[in-house]
Amino acid sequence: MDTVFLQGLEVEAIIGVYGWERQLPRPLIFDLALGVNTREAASSDHVRDAVDYAAVAERVSAITRELQPALLETLVETIARRLFDEFPIQQLQISVNKPGAVAKVKAVGVRIERRREDYAACGR
Repeated sequence: MDTVFLQGLEVEAIIGVYGWERQLPRPLIFDLALGVNTREAASSDHVRDAVDYAAVAERVSAITRELQPALLETLVETIARRLFDEFPIQQLQISVNKPGAVAKVKAVGVRIERRREDYAACGR
């Protein structure tokens, strides 16, 4: 399995369980590793045969801005489901960091790993 990755995707979003967190957007930082087969794109040299990582970044950003959940767990699970629906990926690792969420802590966040069949088995 090959990997297409995006590191350090920053998105301003409303997220949090406390009222003060929901007043203003705050930065979230995403890292994604998409398990794909890159052989066809490598041999054709056509973007149509590749996973469009700019489109992936835009979808993650749009979902994050639109959803406005209380929990990071809800956010990353929703993103995972939608990326599997919209892109030809077989595996996904996604992490999100919420800077400043906990005082004196460098990073707080959630990381998940999913495979396409995880969603087929549970039926959504």
